[in-house]
Amino acid sequence: MTDTALKALVTNKNAVPDPGIRSILQWLEVPLAPHPAEELPSLRSHMKALRELEGTPQQHARALDGLYRRSATVITSLLPSLATNLVLPVPRKQRRIVRSVVDLLQMLADDTLALLEAAQGQEMTDPRQAPGLAVWRSLNAIAQQILVSSLIAAPARTGAWQQLHQTYATARRLQLHAYVPEDLSRSLRDIYRSAVLLGCAQPASMTPPEVLFLAAYLERFAGQIEPLPATAAAAAGTFWIDPARDGPAISCLRRLSPPTVPLDGFSCARLCLRLKAQIAQLDAGTPPQEINLPEFAGTPAGRGVLHRLAERWSDAGKRRFPRRRQDHRTLLATGIDGLWLLSRKGEATDVELSTWLISNESPDGYAVMHVSGHTGALSVGDVAAVRTGSDPNWQVGMVRWAISENPEHLELGLQILAPRAVPAILARPSDKEGTGYFRVLILPEIPRLRAGELLVVASGVLPPQPQKLILVIEDANVFVREVRCTRVHEQTSNVEILSIEPA
Repeated sequence: MTDTALKALVTNKNAVPDPGIRSILQWLEVPLAPHPAEELPSLRSHMKALRELEGTPQQHARALDGLYRRSATVITSLLPSLATNLVLPVPRKQRRIVRSVVDLLQMLADDTLALLEAAQGQEMTDPRQAPGLAVWRSLNAIAQQILVSSLIAAPARTGAWQQLHQTYATARRLQLHAYVPEDLSRSLRDIYRSAVLLGCAQPASMTPPEVLFLAAYLERFAGQIEPLPATAAAAAGTFWIDPARDGPAISCLRRLSPPTVPLDGFSCARLCLRLKAQIAQLDAGTPPQEINLPEFAGTPAGRGVLHRLAERWSDAGKRRFPRRRQDHRTLLATGIDGLWLLSRKGEATDVELSTWLISNESPDGYAVMHVSGHTGALSVGDVAAVRTGSDPNWQVGMVRWAISENPEHLELGLQILAPRAVPAILARPSDKEGTGYFRVLILPEIPRLRAGELLVVASGVLPPQPQKLILVIEDANVFVREVRCTRVHEQTSNVEILSIEPA
């Protein structure tokens, strides 16, 4: 047989796929289902089937390429819908979708990286078998796993962080860390840095829309971090990574890196300078689009996220107070309206209360686990009140973080802001709509801890730069107070907390 005939035979063999692979390729030509979630069972079943099918490496690479592209389209379409439900714990239906997405991403991460091993020592003419593309897709699938888990306040899959670190180590060993696939703009290094910074930002302390906003921000600015040796002196904004450890990066101020283990380090100093400059521009009235920020950055919640990022990426130091383990129960209520009614009329009112177990406490607040009762419209960044033991007062705080591994499990971190709240009505005159009236809470000063009062108001009620405010307080008598805002203390998707003083 001549060389020409032999090449034609090989080409024909690669062109005629195995019947199972042909079935997958035919399915990939079918239009997408009306709802992206309907695609997930078929994608997972075809991924599993592909592992068992015979065929050449080129045929497998072709089918896997199609499945990866279709999966990427489906998951991108699903992310906004996964971020619309702000209530915790996440419902079973939504959690099942997320679990299906994570399983699909895990198969994609494993199988795309397996192409790299299968191609070793072989001459590759098909770009779908390129080592850079295989590692890029594997790393991107793992990073998306971490992002999707964060949307439902769930921890990342066991082993996800370790696989992320080790896949990137493979890319660096092969000098592929700067690889950018055709028609895309992000390199392997950009994807890895985005995932690492997401972990440093403590996504459990953000709502799903805030997590997606952070992901969009990192797509633009993750390249601002600077690599450093992990043995460099501990400083604000420096972190270290242990590739063998199943966890995100650790702040050098919180824990020093072990001297005997080969580690990676980086600094967020330059990124934080950029971040603070962007916050200043937003405060000055610059539209977010003019400084390459997502539109969400122009909202009170977006500005609140940017302020928290500047703090966590620059000064993620040791805890201020030690924790003490506990095992007693407490009642919990959430939301401005619920706390307003409790402060005004007590527990006899129609306020949803739930029972929680305090697992540890510090002078700052509590970590609590849900035991019974309906939690209501609960989300990170909302105000909450707890009452323990025989104490008649409701301590007022904020939900700082939430972890929910399954629909029956929910843990919260509560920061206590005041031992009680004073209910009030905010009168906001308007030329177009007349005077609006809104329920608010006044948190009294705490001697030796906080000198002034705080005002808690629903997010979006006040103008961007509130000045003089009129408060109506009803106690034994009704009286009116005029106050002015001295600074914005906190902004979340649910509430804004302002420092106030007499006008």
